[in-house]
Amino acid sequence: MLRAKIRLPVIRNGYFLSRQLGTNAAQKFQPILYDLTAELSQNLPRFTVPADGISVLAQPSEFYSILLDMIRNAEKRIFISSLYIGSSEHELISTLKTRLTEKAGLHLYLQLDLNRSTRPGPSSTATILLPLLRHFPDRVHVSLFRSPSLRGIMAKIVPPRFNEGWGTWHAKIYGADDDLIISGANLNNAYFTNRRDRYLRFTAQPRLAEYCFSFLQEMSTFSYRLLPADSRQTTNPHSYTSGDYTVVWSDPETHPHHISEQVHRALSAFQASHRVGGDDTENPALDVSSPLSNNPSAKPSILLFPMIQAGQFRIREEERFFQLLFGHLKKAAMRAMLPDVGSLPFGISSVTQSRPLMDWTSGYFSLYKPYQQLILGTPAVGVKIVCSSPKANGFFGSKGISGRIPEGYTFLEQKFMKAVRKTARNFARIGFLVQGNVELREWEKEGWTYHAKGDDSSFWFMAITFRRFSAGTHSVRIDESKLAFCGY
Repeated sequence: MLRAKIRLPVIRNGYFLSRQLGTNAAQKFQPILYDLTAELSQNLPRFTVPADGISVLAQPSEFYSILLDMIRNAEKRIFISSLYIGSSEHELISTLKTRLTEKAGLHLYLQLDLNRSTRPGPSSTATILLPLLRHFPDRVHVSLFRSPSLRGIMAKIVPPRFNEGWGTWHAKIYGADDDLIISGANLNNAYFTNRRDRYLRFTAQPRLAEYCFSFLQEMSTFSYRLLPADSRQTTNPHSYTSGDYTVVWSDPETHPHHISEQVHRALSAFQASHRVGGDDTENPALDVSSPLSNNPSAKPSILLFPMIQAGQFRIREEERFFQLLFGHLKKAAMRAMLPDVGSLPFGISSVTQSRPLMDWTSGYFSLYKPYQQLILGTPAVGVKIVCSSPKANGFFGSKGISGRIPEGYTFLEQKFMKAVRKTARNFARIGFLVQGNVELREWEKEGWTYHAKGDDSSFWFMAITFRRFSAGTHSVRIDESKLAFCGY
């Protein structure tokens, strides 16, 4: 059995040191850290967060408990983004209702996926939210995103559940006032009990919270609004009623299938506006409170660079980030190569020691082709990948065709490792040893499933990229508007 680990950086003298590196090694890579941070600052929004304002939650039950506490203490706003809300989450709905009753000025904002939230049945997400909408019609705002890729005749013939294959809403943001949890977990019992995931908690961070809230507000303008069927809200030709609820398209002047260009412009402008007005410091790499500072009296802090990946809308910040990251990792690897060439055959270089090491993890292994090429084409960078075993896959034991999904991921793992071995042989022919460059392991724990996704570089000390980080073609190109963070 493999137990996945989250290796956290150690903070010393104002900058991070990996537990696997000594001080001298970390200082060797610091110039590259400066370069990478400066380049990210030019292209992405940037937030400086004190280290004591961030905590990693270890257990699903801890995530659920803190989420309920955030709701119970909310004063002005609760904003939640998830794929859906499970049919058995009565305590969550009850807690929301209680707090809305207690605080007359409190507003609740929900951003969910339309297809997943309206699956046929008596306990769909849309149905269980109706009591809140009826009790607080002016203070509960439910937006349902639907991918514009499924349209025409296909939109009519593809049945529920299968229609989610054309793209779903996957940003997982849980906020109350100025507190946040960025996660990959949905609001369903399994994610609160025995489904391994990742959760970062940010406390008292008004600027970061406002950024996340504004992002959700931006996307709500390209979503349907959920209302009770008996609501007097004005509808339009793109709205429809199903049972007790109605979904109303937000912009009657624009067809919901033709929003791609508008979303591209809106998200590009959104990121640009926060990039210009982001951090208070002009150059975080030179600021004394920066994580990269050598000032021993500086208060430890983290630089966060939020990025949006929405392939259908030509927003590919995550892809550009990984290209940039691997480029800098390659430079770091060249610095890290030990002067032990003399102990090897003529022309052979060893990069197996003191090289950059990147940990990737995903419950669903389906590496996006360009990401595969980055890994295979950068042999000086070690990559360790953890994914779920077939038994830890959420689809294991499912009825019908979905029960075969774990086998499909196993096939993709085997295909990838075959390419790894072939690449290693090719590099060996030109005198470059890359043995052990890529490791792939499966996570399994009795009674648990695995949903963690992200990456963590031992030299860049990145916080895990918190979104549906499958790093697969579907995740990168199809699923919509995932919000990712990298931190230093």
